[in-house]
Amino acid sequence: MGLDALLNAPVRLRLASLLAAVSELEFVTLREALGVSDSVLSKQVTALTQAGYARSRKGTHQDRRTTWIALTRPGHEALRAHVAALRAIIADVD
Repeated sequence: MGLDALLNAPVRLRLASLLAAVSELEFVTLREALGVSDSVLSKQVTALTQAGYARSRKGTHQDRRTTWIALTRPGHEALRAHVAALRAIIADVD
């Protein structure tokens, strides 16, 4: 498989990589880890969700409403394939 066009965007690649390491993360935690605005993160989460790579759920945490984001199985598979393609591209780099 080749590079995944959706995961070529640096923020989406970083977002998917963060989500791959956990079962889910709170929107605010993701925003802070990525250093982006709410609107930028929302747009990137929407793109991943529409592709079936991520899912979100609303809930409460410490008496406040929040959104939790998780990578789906297809998202994990796409990320693994994308990373493998990146590794193949750089395999001969010193």
